[in-house]
Amino acid sequence: MVPKFYQHALAMAFAIHEINKNPKILPNLTLGFHICDSYYNAKLTYRTTLELLFKGQRFVPNYDCDGRKNLQAVIGGLGSDTAFLMADILRLYKIPQFASGSLDADEMHSLHPHFYHIVPSEDRQYMGIIQLLQHFRWIWVGMLVADSDSAERFVQTTEPLFSQNGICLAFVQRIPRQPNFDDLGETIATVSHKIYAPLTNQKITACIIYGESLTIAWIRAIIFLHDPENTGYQTYRKVWITTTQMDFILTGAEMFWGLQVFEGAIAFMIHTKDLIEFGEFVQPIKPGWNERDGFLKDFWEQAFDCFFGETVPDNEKCTGEEKLASLPEPLFDMHLTGHSYSIYNAIHALAHTLHAIYSSRLRHKIMVEDPDVVLQHIQPWQLHPFLQKLSFNNSEGETVSFNEKREIGGGFDIMNVVIFPNNSFHQVKIGRVVPGAVEGEEIVIDWDRIVWHRGFNEVPPISVCNEYCHPGFQKKSKEGEKFCCYDCALCPAGRIANLTDMDDCFECPEDEYPNENKTGCLPKLVIFLSYEEPLGWGLALVALSFSLITVWVLGILMKHKDTPIVKANNRDLTYTLLISLLFCFLSSLLFLGRPGKLSCLLQQPAFGIIFSVAVSCVLAKTITVVVAFMATKPGSNMKKWLGRRTSNCIVLSCSLGQAGICSVWLGTSPPFPAFDMQSLTEEIIQLCNGGSVTMFYLVLSYLGFLSLVCFTLAFLARKLPDTFNEAKFITFSMLVFCSVWVSFVPTYLSTKGKHMVAVEIFSILASSAGLLICIFAPKIYIILLRPELNTKEQLRRWKKE
Repeated sequence: MVPKFYQHALAMAFAIHEINKNPKILPNLTLGFHICDSYYNAKLTYRTTLELLFKGQRFVPNYDCDGRKNLQAVIGGLGSDTAFLMADILRLYKIPQFASGSLDADEMHSLHPHFYHIVPSEDRQYMGIIQLLQHFRWIWVGMLVADSDSAERFVQTTEPLFSQNGICLAFVQRIPRQPNFDDLGETIATVSHKIYAPLTNQKITACIIYGESLTIAWIRAIIFLHDPENTGYQTYRKVWITTTQMDFILTGAEMFWGLQVFEGAIAFMIHTKDLIEFGEFVQPIKPGWNERDGFLKDFWEQAFDCFFGETVPDNEKCTGEEKLASLPEPLFDMHLTGHSYSIYNAIHALAHTLHAIYSSRLRHKIMVEDPDVVLQHIQPWQLHPFLQKLSFNNSEGETVSFNEKREIGGGFDIMNVVIFPNNSFHQVKIGRVVPGAVEGEEIVIDWDRIVWHRGFNEVPPISVCNEYCHPGFQKKSKEGEKFCCYDCALCPAGRIANLTDMDDCFECPEDEYPNENKTGCLPKLVIFLSYEEPLGWGLALVALSFSLITVWVLGILMKHKDTPIVKANNRDLTYTLLISLLFCFLSSLLFLGRPGKLSCLLQQPAFGIIFSVAVSCVLAKTITVVVAFMATKPGSNMKKWLGRRTSNCIVLSCSLGQAGICSVWLGTSPPFPAFDMQSLTEEIIQLCNGGSVTMFYLVLSYLGFLSLVCFTLAFLARKLPDTFNEAKFITFSMLVFCSVWVSFVPTYLSTKGKHMVAVEIFSILASSAGLLICIFAPKIYIILLRPELNTKEQLRRWKKE
């Protein structure tokens, strides 16, 4: 027998003892119990279950040969496979079956409608295991499972859940079920050959064990074959994660091996309470304490490694004075384990149910007899309505009741295996699985209390297929391998990875940009063409300089307004052109500084209208030259078009056309201040959004149309025989003007940031300067340096020539 399992029998005896001495539950009635063993064998499980139902003096299935025997309920088995086998028979007779081990509640609920889970369903621990793995980032884990149907269901259920949560199973190894480990024969050697290699894989630090308590003994035996001196701390260092069906036990030869290899294991356990009365109950137990206890002798011999009998040597003989409290925990635990606590609750649940039935019959006066007689006539199926409504508090104050799936609520305890220097063993509660918790918070653990295996070089340890990808890198899958095995690739341009082991790099917010290592984001600098920087104040200085030059030219022309060279080409148009050029130079200042609502509204319309006035004046001058020449021909009636009215109409009509376009622009989609976060990687451009790109290019197109007309007329009239003919100067000025704005479009589109504004300012200044210099430089030259040419006599001499 397994010494530690003897506690289950004692837990049942203790619960019966409590009930029998309690006058409030089934008074005048003494309860008893009968224990059967399945021996981990399906055939024997079926046979034992049938014997429990029908065996009296002789075994006749489906016949009750012992009228004194009335089976009301069965508790068991601890393992899910044993429970399923028992349920195959018990459900035919509607006999309540209490599962004291954690099983799949949904499956049992559908297969056996009279099955009651005295512990929560095992599926509640699945997300707890996943959260545990995720917390420590253990994504490359192994799994050792018993070779059973329940273990197969566990693998099929958890493997897709692991994949969904970024966890891979490095291996899944089945361990056969073997009840006796005293003989380390061929079977263990065969299993050892398959399992030993995964156990020594240093990359697989976390390993999940699913099975029954003897699965632990299997693993310990395999390790012992390769490390009989128990020295392989570095080789076998693992974080063992065990499920609720298991307990850490030693049996047979393994008693002398110890459990050091499981140091630091994290175990999901059935919830339990430390019943002080239980310790007091088992403390005085000695051989012969109860003649009907058929397990005690075998337990005592195995637990204390001694023997009873007359022929036994004195040094090997059991004295009977040995103390249970002196046994190490893997052999016997003085505190109730989770499985024993569930047996304890199952006994009380059954007793309260029988008491409720007896009390109900007394209230309805159906029969008033001795309780023993009453309960002898109760059929097992009559217990179910009372069990489904059952709710009571046990001696520790915990509520015991069943939900709609006939399952007790609650969670699981999470324990940490601590090995002391003297190789003694203890399990410390470090957390619990919380029932009904929100997703992602299914477990509560005091992480700092975990004691790790002493063989780890760093704690907490890592369990990954390969090294983590550092910040700045992202995972790159390896062909033909599981997704947990990957390479690390540098984040592409414009993306970062600020955490370790990221699946994908991501972009920074719009107002930030990646740092050099692509591990974080830096705030972008807001830029605009300001007066403080060299480019800004340089352009402003040029604009002011040309504005002063324009004013100076205007002053000179006004001072010499009565000279022939000034009067020859329409003084009013000349003054208007100079004033418009002055505003052209000054309009460039609207583009400097931080863009505001007003400056954005004025920039493009002011530029478009002022330049239209300037070009219209030049066009009017050109038309004036042409009309003046045509008026000199005999019989021409063109003299009537030489007045100021014609010039004013040309300037006004052409300017109003551009003003109309700008008015539509401002009325439909006006420019506004905006931030361009995409054009530059490390900077945010504060600019004026044109609102409508179409209207902007329409303004340029209209200006270009006027310029082209003016250039064409001036080019055709450049050799007309007229005094002070400005056509050749206008031709050259318009050639400069058009060249500037034709080159502006591709340059503007290929430039980013504040340099776009600089390009437009430069174009404004260059085209305005071209008009000013090409048209007025010759006049200023004659007025200031060659005044002798600015006379009527000179004009007459030129005409004669």
